[in-house]
Amino acid sequence: MNKAITDGVLLMPPPFAGGLDVWSRENGTPGSDTYDGALDAAFVPADQDFGGCLELNKTENTQKLRYMGETPLLPGCYLRITARVKAITGNLPSVRIAGWAGASGGGHVGGLTEVGPSVALTSYGEVVEVSAIVGAGDRTGVDMVWGTTPIYGHFGLDLTGANGGVVRIDDIVIEDITGVFLRTMMDWVDVRDYGAIGDGVFANDAAFAAADAAADGRVVLVPEGVYRLNGNFTFESEVRFAGTVTMDEANRLILRRNFYLNGYIDAFGDEVLAFKKAFQALLNFTDHESLDMNGRRIELDGPIDMQAAVSNKDTFEVRRVIRNGQFNLVSSSNWNDQTATSQASYNANNPLKLTGVANVANIEVGSLVTGTGVGREVYVKEKNVGAGEVTLSQPLWGPAATQTYTFTRFQYALDFSGFVKLSKFTMTDIEFQCAGFGSAILLCANGETFHVRDCFFTRPKDRGITSIGRGCQDLQIDRCHFASDEQSLAATARKSICFNVNANDAKIRDSRFQRFLHTGILKGNGHLIVGNHWFQGDEVTDGPRVAGMVFTEPNMKTVITGNYMDNSFVEWTNEHDAEPGFSNEYSFGGLTFTGNIFTCNDVAQWFNWIVIKPYGPDHFIQGLSVVGNTFKSLNGNVTRVESVDDSIAPLDLSRTRNVTFEANTFNGISQPTINPVTLEFNQATAATTWTLNVSDYLPFDGYARQVSAVTLKGDILNGSGQAVHAFPSTVTNVGAGQDLVQLKWPEPCSGSVVVTARCDKPI
Repeated sequence: MNKAITDGVLLMPPPFAGGLDVWSRENGTPGSDTYDGALDAAFVPADQDFGGCLELNKTENTQKLRYMGETPLLPGCYLRITARVKAITGNLPSVRIAGWAGASGGGHVGGLTEVGPSVALTSYGEVVEVSAIVGAGDRTGVDMVWGTTPIYGHFGLDLTGANGGVVRIDDIVIEDITGVFLRTMMDWVDVRDYGAIGDGVFANDAAFAAADAAADGRVVLVPEGVYRLNGNFTFESEVRFAGTVTMDEANRLILRRNFYLNGYIDAFGDEVLAFKKAFQALLNFTDHESLDMNGRRIELDGPIDMQAAVSNKDTFEVRRVIRNGQFNLVSSSNWNDQTATSQASYNANNPLKLTGVANVANIEVGSLVTGTGVGREVYVKEKNVGAGEVTLSQPLWGPAATQTYTFTRFQYALDFSGFVKLSKFTMTDIEFQCAGFGSAILLCANGETFHVRDCFFTRPKDRGITSIGRGCQDLQIDRCHFASDEQSLAATARKSICFNVNANDAKIRDSRFQRFLHTGILKGNGHLIVGNHWFQGDEVTDGPRVAGMVFTEPNMKTVITGNYMDNSFVEWTNEHDAEPGFSNEYSFGGLTFTGNIFTCNDVAQWFNWIVIKPYGPDHFIQGLSVVGNTFKSLNGNVTRVESVDDSIAPLDLSRTRNVTFEANTFNGISQPTINPVTLEFNQATAATTWTLNVSDYLPFDGYARQVSAVTLKGDILNGSGQAVHAFPSTVTNVGAGQDLVQLKWPEPCSGSVVVTARCDKPI
C-alpha cells in the first residue's frame, strides 16, 4: 500500500534547490518566517555528499525547519520523514524529526507528540540519518501517534543543543511506509489505524465505524486489548477479534458477517456473556433468523434470564432459531430451588387467582404451587404485590377457602419467563446437560409455536420444559431425547417431569422419555402424541408404576398414535377444574388410541395402562377409541388394561357413549377388554330367560347398556325338541352391577346364540 503510487497523493516536499521561501523557521503555518534571504541559511548547490543541500548556522536554542506545504494524513497511512545531516564546523548540535499537527480549518491539534527521537552529531563531515514515523495508530515503531483528528502536518526537523555550529541538510524525504505494517496481500483493516485505543476506557465507536466503512469487503481487525463501545454498534464487515470489546449491558453489538456464537465469544471473551449478546442481537435485527452456536459447549453456573439479556423487548413474534450447541450446567448455589410458604384464599368463581396472599413479594413468578386441592403442574403466572394477588396457570380443584400453599421456584438454564409474549421460537440440535443441578427451559406466560427439535435433555433436576401460562400454545417437541436424573430410583420416588402443557394443540412427536416421574402433564385440546417412546419402569419387582402422560382436560380431541408406552400408564383426569363435578359441560371424551405398543414387566397384577380419574362426581365417558393397539405384559400377567380410579369420585357408567375397544392384541393380559364385544352363549336347559354375562369384557367395569346383534347358531329347541321359530327380546343393565344381558323367549328353550353387547350407546 502506497498512497503516493495508488492514489497519486503528493507527499514529498520540494528540494531546497527550488527556493527557501517554502521552508519555515517556525511551525510551517501560513505567514510564518521562512529561511528565504536569512543570514543564517544558504543553499549549497554542490556538496560532495548531498549534491544540492541547505546549510544552516544554528543561532536558536531549538532551530526549526518546517515545510510549509500541508502534507496530508490519511486514516490507515503511515508516513516516514527522513533527513540526512552532517556537521561542518563549530559546536555539535543534536537533530530530530519534528512536525506540527493541523486540524480541519487550520487549527493546531494539541496534546500530541510532535518530535521524533533525537540524534547527537559527534564528528564533522559524518553523514547522520534521522527519521521518525507518524500515523494514527499506536503501533510498534510509530514515533508520533496522532490519531484521526489531524488531517495534515507541516514536517521537517529541529536542531537542539549548543548554538554556533554549522550543519548541512540534504533534501528531506517523506514517504508512505504503510506496507511495513501490513501484510503483502492485505485483506483487513486495523481499527487502531482509525484511532481505536484498547485500554477499556476510550470510546472507540467512531474509530470502529471508520474502520468498518473503510473495509469495503475486507476484514476488520480488532487487535489485542479491550475496546470500549459506548453505544449500539453494527459491523457491516467481517471482523476478526484478537482483542475484546466491552459495552453496557443494554447496548447491542451486531456482527452481520460474524453472526454466530464463535464470533461473539471472540468479541467478548466470555462464552455466557457472548451467548447473551448474540441472543440480544438475534431479536434486534432482521438480517439473520437463527443463531448458530457452532457446536460450542457453554458452561453455566446459573440460569440465563433470556428477556434480561435482550432488555429492550418483552414481546417478540417473528421466527427465530437457536441451533447446534450445548449448555453444560456446573455445580453452583445459583441452581438451588427457592421456596416460599404463604397463606392465601381461593374462590372457584375467580379460578385463576389466589387473593390475600401473605408475603406475596417473596413468591417468584414461575413457581410451582402445591397444597391441598392443587392439581399437578400449577404455576405462578403473574403476581400483584400491591393487591396481594397471584395469577395461576390453572384452576385448583379442591382447596379450602383459605389455606397455606407452598411456592417452589425451580432454576432453568434458559429462563424465558421475563417475556410477556414469545412466539415462533425454535431450538434445534441443542443439548442441555443438566447433570442434576438445574432444569432446562422455562417458557414465558404467553405465546405460540415454541418448537424444540432434535434436542437432548439430560438429567434435569426438576423439569425439562415448563410452561407457566399459555406460552405453550402449539408447543412442538420433535425427535428429542429426555433422560432423567432419577434412573436408579423407584418410579414412585421420582419427582422430575419432562414437560407440561396448559394450552391447546401440542405436537409431541418421535421423542424418547426415560424414567421420569411423569413424561407430560397436558391440559388443553387438540394434542397430537405421535411416534414417541416413554418408559418409566424401575428395578422393583411387582412394583407400582406411575403415569407417563397425564391429560387434565376431560374432553380433549386428542390423538395418541404409534407410541411405545413402557411400564407406565396414561392417566386422564379433570384436576385442573375449579368445579370438578359435572355440570353442563363436556365430560370425558375425544381421546383416540391407535396403533400403540403398551408393555410392562414385573408389575403388580392390578396395573393398568389406561386410567380415568374423575376429580368430581357425575362424570362419564362420551367418546373414547382404543383401536389396533398391542398390550403385552412380561414376567407376570396383568388383570386388565384399563380402570377407573374412583378414589375421589366414580364415573357415571349409565351415561357412557361412543366407546370403541376393538382390534387390539392382548398378551399376558388375564382379561381382554372389548367393546362392542361379540360372545357365543350356550343355554343347555330350556328356559324362557337366558342370562348372559358380558361384564368381564366391558371397559371400565361398564354397564351392559345395549345389545346390537343376536345371531342364532343352529336351531333353538323347546322342551319337546322342536324348533322354536321366534326371536328373543333383549334386556340390558341386568344384575346388581348392571353388567348382564338377558334374552327373553316366548317359551322355554335351549340352544346357542352369538350376542354383540356394548357398554355404551352411540348417541
